[in-house]
Amino acid sequence: MKNVLIFTINFIYMPNTYTQLYVQIVFAVKGRENLIKFSWEDQLYKYITGVITKKGQKLLAINGMPDHIHILIGFKPDCNISELVREIKKSSHSFINEKGFCKSKFYWQEGFGAFTYNHSMLNKIITYINNQKQHHKKKSFRQEYLEILQKFEIDFNSNYVFEFIE
Repeated sequence: MKNVLIFTINFIYMPNTYTQLYVQIVFAVKGRENLIKFSWEDQLYKYITGVITKKGQKLLAINGMPDHIHILIGFKPDCNISELVREIKKSSHSFINEKGFCKSKFYWQEGFGAFTYNHSMLNKIITYINNQKQHHKKKSFRQEYLEILQKFEIDFNSNYVFEFIE
C-alpha cells in the first residue's frame, strides 16, 4: 500500500501575511439612463458604504453621476471582487426600488470595471472620484471609461463595453 500525503492549504489570515490592495470599481445604470438623482444619491452612497463595510472591506471613496458610480475600496485578500460587486448591485437595486426613488424600476447594467492602484496613487484617485461632477463637465462617461481601459492596457471588444446612449 502506498503512503498518501494530504496537504491542506488554509487561506485564513496567516501570520506574516500583509497586503495592500486598492481597487476602483465602476458600474452604470441600465441603459445608461440618468436615474440617480442628487436628492437621494447621498442615501444610496451611504447604503453602499454599509454593504461594503458589512462584507469586511474598507470604502475609501464613492461618487458618481446620474448614470454611473465610482467606488474605491481597500480589499482584504480573501474578498472576491465579482461577488462583492454582485452584492452591491443587487442590494442597492432593491434599496432604490423599495424606497421608490425612481418612477420606473431601477436596474444596474450588467458588468463592471475594476482597476487596481498602488498606495502612492490613493490621493490622486480619491480626488478624481470626489470630483466626478466637475470632471464630467468636460468629458463624457464614454470618453472617461474608454480612456481608463486604454490607460490600463485592457483588451476589450466594444460590443461588450457598457451600453453608451449619447
